[in-house]
Amino acid sequence: MPILRTTTDADPIRLLKHEAVPDAGGYEVRFADGRPSVFVYWDDMPSRRLRPDVLTRGQAEAEAKTIARTERGKLTGHGA
Repeated sequence: MPILRTTTDADPIRLLKHEAVPDAGGYEVRFADGRPSVFVYWDDMPSRRLRPDVLTRGQAEAEAKTIARTERGKLTGHGA
């Protein structure tokens, strides 16, 4: 199921890539402390991007990494 892992299994926040169909999917920011995951969806086919919150793969990856980095900073005392 997870394709991209930018953290180790011991990390409190993990970034997972999900791709259900070619050129579409999402990134999941998963929290080990039991908080609900945050999902950022992407679709690289403009004709299927019907909702304004669906991004390109690159945009979604950048947003998911920003969320993970911000939340990790909060846990370590270096974030907002």
